[in-house]
Amino acid sequence: MPRVREPGFFQVKIAMKPPSGMTKRIQHFSSGSAHWGRPPGLPVPGASGPARSGTLREPAGRRHCPTFFKMRISESIFTCLLWVLFSTGASATSLERFEFSRPEMGVPFRMVLYARSSEQAERASQEAFKRVEALNQILSDYEYDSELSVLSRSSGSGEPQVLSRELWHVLSRSQEMARETDGAFDVTVGPFVSVWRKARRERTLPSPEKLVELKQSVGHHLLILNPKTRSALLKAPRMRLDLGAIAKGFVVDEALRVLKKQGIRSALVAAAGDLAVSEAPVGKKGWEIAVGKHDLLSPSSSSVMSIKNQGLATSGDLFQHVDIQGKRYSHILNPKTGMGLTDHSLVTVIAKDCITADSWSTAISVMGPKPGISAAEQHAGVAAYVLAKPGETVEATMSERFKQLLNKPGSSSDSSELHR
Repeated sequence: MPRVREPGFFQVKIAMKPPSGMTKRIQHFSSGSAHWGRPPGLPVPGASGPARSGTLREPAGRRHCPTFFKMRISESIFTCLLWVLFSTGASATSLERFEFSRPEMGVPFRMVLYARSSEQAERASQEAFKRVEALNQILSDYEYDSELSVLSRSSGSGEPQVLSRELWHVLSRSQEMARETDGAFDVTVGPFVSVWRKARRERTLPSPEKLVELKQSVGHHLLILNPKTRSALLKAPRMRLDLGAIAKGFVVDEALRVLKKQGIRSALVAAAGDLAVSEAPVGKKGWEIAVGKHDLLSPSSSSVMSIKNQGLATSGDLFQHVDIQGKRYSHILNPKTGMGLTDHSLVTVIAKDCITADSWSTAISVMGPKPGISAAEQHAGVAAYVLAKPGETVEATMSERFKQLLNKPGSSSDSSELHR
């Protein structure tokens, strides 16, 4: 299968090639006003005009040009130096390939799956999208009445809040990450996030005095979880939880789980820089992914790996940043200082699931290449790769597990392999 080689800045690109015979592509678009990662009222990438749906059929033998989708996070294009090469399996199969797309959580949410019929594909995708919407109502910090927002407003009250199983799971994983990374990953960073959103709009740095004030409401030690009552207590006033670095990975995993429950054995779910895959398409060893190896700005130097039953996530600041007084600040914040990161970096993580990959990609961004990779090496199931440009040259740092994946040309890896 031809490699994707279209120039671009780390765009997640989905190359679609139909099998011999006929390919069905079903896309759904909807417009909305409130999306995670995007304030109500702002336009949602990929959604224009009224809701519509359609089916595209292509006759056998017709040559099909690849279609590329740019995926966005919040107000800017979030980019990563990888391309997912969605290819079809053997033509001698009863399974057909279907694609679905819908704006969710402020980004294009895409599903590629193999099903016995269009009815099965439609039913499975609809159930998966329902799950995504339900989780957004729990985990969003933009929805005023979401469970997360209600919990944040209880900060400083001294009253523990009983949590849903979903929010409990995400917060428990978040606190585990906070302990494992010595606070480099911290979902209590919300107050800092709020002040930096204003800084990006006004292009002025938050004052040191303001950051010191907000620091009193930030720190994973201020979030107390009680497993006996499945409740959470936010100890300090004016705390605000922000799950932007972990929840989307969890939602991607949950959508994939729903597809499996609906009898879909082979599927891929992608939401901007996060994706998860189940079994490989028929006739393939895995879902092929090309990862750039040397240059932050050029897609020409890359290597293809094949994965299945795994999650992948990227974090970077190529487009998600602000330039203030001649200095570049990332949208990723250091929870200990409240400042945006100033190194030009891109982190790619492959793990047993997307929630793990999502959280580790952010943690490594904050910790820096060498400390971050070192910490990831201690966590079973995490393979990490960092491209950083602190000066004029690009520096690449790769974990041993990631090297092993790259050094297996033509083979595939799965979650069990990452535990070695």
